Amino acid sequence: MHELSASQQNYLRLHRKHRRIVCISRVLILLGFLLLWEFTATAGIIDSFIFSSPSRIALCFLEMTRDGTIFLHTGVTLFETLMSFFLVTVTGILSATALWFSRKLSEILDPYLVVLNSLPKSALAPLLIVWLGATKTTIIVAGMSVAIFGSILNLYTSFTTVDPGKIKLIYTLGGSRFHALAKVVLPSSVPAILSNMKVNIGLCLVGVIIGEFLAARNGLGYLIIYSSQVFKMDWLLMSIVLLCIMAMALYALISLLERWCRKRY
Repeated sequence: MHELSASQQNYLRLHRKHRRIVCISRVLILLGFLLLWEFTATAGIIDSFIFSSPSRIALCFLEMTRDGTIFLHTGVTLFETLMSFFLVTVTGILSATALWFSRKLSEILDPYLVVLNSLPKSALAPLLIVWLGATKTTIIVAGMSVAIFGSILNLYTSFTTVDPGKIKLIYTLGGSRFHALAKVVLPSSVPAILSNMKVNIGLCLVGVIIGEFLAARNGLGYLIIYSSQVFKMDWLLMSIVLLCIMAMALYALISLLERWCRKRY
């Protein structure tokens, strides 16, 4: 194997040191925040009934773990988010492909996609409840509505900015538009698709929570609304913490997929 030079070894050592410092700093900031929060709540500097505390949130989580209710609420929200994300990803790719195939169709639909993407999605949720009822389907559609239009526009833009020279080469060799799509456009757009997925997973979670605020009987969004109405702030803050953890975990999974695809392609 090729032996690294002294300068390369020094660079790698500095890079590892930098990463350790970043990781340790992140952990220290989080621990410092939690300790400060716990101290101020215990000392009465802040009202623990309103602001709760890390220890009370942990006890609340353990209690709900014993009776299994927290797994129900978390599982429902996770399922609805993943379903919304899957449907957004598939629909976005298929719709962008259809727009790329037909320039006339893209010109017709472009203003409608822009307007729908700009529309505040929370305004659509009450309408979806009237149309579809207070069901899981409504919540999944609400999750999709936040991400779908932006996804289509971003993917279509990525498709249209692929190197035209490569596409011309496909046509020169006797290939069809389908060959150009399969051999050039889609492979060249894999990084854009993965970046789009990283954004969409968070947007779908936001949309699902909006839907659960209005139409759910379980889920973390429902738990947040219910706990705020009965002033169980431990439940509310615990639900928010679980949403943060869920968002981080889902984003990390998409990042792992992105790394795998980069190594493969």
